Amino acid sequence: MSTLELGIIGNGTVAALMDENASIQWMCLPRLDGEPVFNALLGGGGAFTIALADQVSAEQRYIRNTAIIETILTDADGSAIKITDFAPRFVDRGRVFRPTSIVRRVTPLKGMPRITVYLRGETGHGERPIIRRRGVSHIRFPNEEVDFRVTTDAPVSYIMDEREFVLEGEISFILGPDESLSDNPDSMATDWYQRTLHNWQQWSRRLATPPEWQEAVIRAAITLKLCVYEETGGIVAALTTSIPEHEGSERNWDYRFCWLRDAYFSVTALNRLSAMGTLERYLGYLRNTVAHTKGGHIQPVYGVALEDDLTEEIATRLPGYRGMGPVRIGNQAAEHIQHDVYGHVILGAAQAFFDDRLFSRAGELEFEHFEQVGERAYQVYNTPDAGIWEFRGIAHVHTSSAIMCWAACDRLAKIAETLGREARAQHWHARADEIRATILEQSWNEERKAFTAAFGGEDLDASVLLMAEIGFIDPMDPRYVATVERIDEELRVGSHVYRYRMEDDFGKPKTAFTACTFWHIDALARIGRKEEARAMFETVLATRTKLGLLSEDVDTETSELWGNFPQTYSMVGIINAASRLSKHWDETV
Repeated sequence: MSTLELGIIGNGTVAALMDENASIQWMCLPRLDGEPVFNALLGGGGAFTIALADQVSAEQRYIRNTAIIETILTDADGSAIKITDFAPRFVDRGRVFRPTSIVRRVTPLKGMPRITVYLRGETGHGERPIIRRRGVSHIRFPNEEVDFRVTTDAPVSYIMDEREFVLEGEISFILGPDESLSDNPDSMATDWYQRTLHNWQQWSRRLATPPEWQEAVIRAAITLKLCVYEETGGIVAALTTSIPEHEGSERNWDYRFCWLRDAYFSVTALNRLSAMGTLERYLGYLRNTVAHTKGGHIQPVYGVALEDDLTEEIATRLPGYRGMGPVRIGNQAAEHIQHDVYGHVILGAAQAFFDDRLFSRAGELEFEHFEQVGERAYQVYNTPDAGIWEFRGIAHVHTSSAIMCWAACDRLAKIAETLGREARAQHWHARADEIRATILEQSWNEERKAFTAAFGGEDLDASVLLMAEIGFIDPMDPRYVATVERIDEELRVGSHVYRYRMEDDFGKPKTAFTACTFWHIDALARIGRKEEARAMFETVLATRTKLGLLSEDVDTETSELWGNFPQTYSMVGIINAASRLSKHWDETV
């Protein structure tokens, strides 16, 4: 049975997800949102498995501070192998080398291990297997969607026949474009391994981590990095599609796209750790988004190369995770009206006007372009939309959307001030003040003693907790404190928090949304309940996979993970919570 005990390797171009036995269950080519050639995670026949005969145990770990995974498999008589998996990533000739490739090395450790290699690809979203073509030292997978090959120094005949053989020495597999390698697989795998190891360890070494929960923070940061498509700077919300939010829910969505909201949270978290490169690439992505939309409607989500057509289809040949379809390719959210996007665009870009560490600070021209986004935010802040949770059949004036429209105007005022544009600063301050006054009047429910999900509504929504984080309200304001208390009473179950408990297009949610749990942890710390927040954080960390990763949702009764994986929102929460709750270095050394 499939589970989310998955490890991830990647390099900013491609990523692969493998189970505890190092079987690659999910990989898309030629990029993060491409054709899933290995699709066993969703019930397909595509996988890359190195099976040890009579296996009795498996141990798996990341090499410290890297995205390299080692898996040790042991059989009944004590024979053992080590499988080392990574995607090459290092600086070569002044640029980052991150090819459409992964490397697998299989090393005999003990005894006389017998292995079988299963290398099967599928295309057409599970419609048909890719016919394999044998070469002298490689196997080709030619097809219309994407061509690739696996080059190896293992016996090709054994692989083609899926025949068991004794592993007498180390063998290497390099999966990449359908092109000849410049050297033999062993030499290239050895060289790429050493350089990739050094690259990740040097990157991790530069992170400004808090002293507590360092391992969790570093793993979260590396995982966020694996969700960046570095060619354009776009950041996917997760690496998978259609992992249901809970058993049989049909809440199955394709998250392999760039939500401007999620991406903002990702770059902000990495900025807290002084990982500036992701911000700089994402700023380029935002500039292109604004230039493309020219002050008009901005979609909440785009493809990683700014594709605006993400038409949603059902992959009928894939049964889905544990047989729980449907499997969706594309996402209808691209067609939604979600007004919070304007705030997230400005919030994501604002640092470029203030941070001297950047190679190039933004200036007057960029400000004028982003002002068009602010104008749009002001025009729509009190009009209905689908909201942060992307309701498909519900439209309200959502409080969280209005708050982000306020943030757009507020940050533009501050940018104008730093640019010496006093008249524009006054203009944007006035608009921000108007929006703020409206929100405070329309979203506060005196009977409920809480800010509610929508203007004039009664339902609670954990997204309103963000109003303190973005500076909309003082966290000690009695209304905010009361809201935290109501969410504690009605949306919190143990140490987990639901987005909301009202019925939506698919009924009532049955799993807690991990990002909301982290927002609540932040809110508790801000209102003075820090020790409670720390205890809650430790409980959430305990739900991570063995390799330290989180998905989108968690079952509050069983602690089982559900939803797309790894969820950037959730990994962001680890970084933010640790940064807020940790002691300072001078308190620990």
